[in-house]
Amino acid sequence: MRIKESVEKVPGGLMVIPLLLGTTLNTIDQMHIPFVMDILKALGAPETEEGYYEFLQIGGFSQELFKDSALVLIALFLFCVGSQMNLKIGGRALKKGTLITTSKYLSGLGVGMAFGFFFDPWSGILGLSTLAIVAGMTNSNSGMYAALTGQYGNRSDVGGLSILAINDGPFLTLVSLGIIGTAFPMISFIAVLLPIGIGMILGNLDPKIREFLAPGETLTIPFFAFSLGAGMNLAVFFNPSVLAGGLVIAVFTFVISSGMGILAFKLFKEKSYIAPIAEASTAGNATATPAAVASAASVAVGSGAMTAAEYEMIQNIVPIATAQISIATITTSLLCPLGVILMDRYQRRRGIDGTREDLGIKKEKNKEETKHAANN
Repeated sequence: MRIKESVEKVPGGLMVIPLLLGTTLNTIDQMHIPFVMDILKALGAPETEEGYYEFLQIGGFSQELFKDSALVLIALFLFCVGSQMNLKIGGRALKKGTLITTSKYLSGLGVGMAFGFFFDPWSGILGLSTLAIVAGMTNSNSGMYAALTGQYGNRSDVGGLSILAINDGPFLTLVSLGIIGTAFPMISFIAVLLPIGIGMILGNLDPKIREFLAPGETLTIPFFAFSLGAGMNLAVFFNPSVLAGGLVIAVFTFVISSGMGILAFKLFKEKSYIAPIAEASTAGNATATPAAVASAASVAVGSGAMTAAEYEMIQNIVPIATAQISIATITTSLLCPLGVILMDRYQRRRGIDGTREDLGIKKEKNKEETKHAANN
């Protein structure tokens, strides 16, 4: 059976196929089918906090690998990526991460503000809200970005994750909505940067360590992709209004974020645009952002910074926004790999190999030299 070859025929298949498989299994798991739960109970599976039995939550190594491993596997992936980077690439990674993070954040903030100006910011067309738009567009799927840049980009693209981590979670959304202050928690940045930094140091100190860790750049991808999918649920697709709103967020996120990222890369003389497209996604953990915003809002209303009516409005839109962001997450997980594949093919036709740090410059020069020699 040529399973690996079949998976790799799918755009971004090494990431997308395991992710969709995990999502499908988790969806079945969340249906809590009686006979399945009876079997699990008979086998002695532990009961969840809600009183159910789920095959993705049977404890032990299985649950740790297939359900709860995303963060630790992504951290291991970053460690291995760091070991393959030299100090010069590290500086370039800083530049790329800053460009993409800034362009993505401004894109989400701009669209959210425009939506609130032209429509009801709490429940505009298709049940969309400023909260859902900003949360969906300013958060990005780090695992998706890592997988796509790891396969189609170069190491400085992947290393940009050290900056991209800023948009993980609800921080930028809360800042955008004016619920909390703008002080950035530096420890969060350090916590994400540390695995890359340690890997980079070890890889530069000892070439054998770099060689030893090299397979980790690709080996971990399908595992953390499955675990990311195991935290998603396809059931949200059954609500037409939520589906339409989620698809709008997905299209806005993919088209506007990637467009602004490509523009930023052009302005700063970058030749490959794999990274901006790989970043044009909605994070799986963004589905928790509306609840986090509601929690922060409860503090704001207690201190008098927000009215009770505004707090109630946020409480009411949390379930809808969560579902719409879930749809945007799944949809962009399909759009981003497809977009990266198309951009990679386009660039290669122009002699630009996005996996090389010289971004095809040498390749173009060699082609020109070959053509010149043939003419002579």
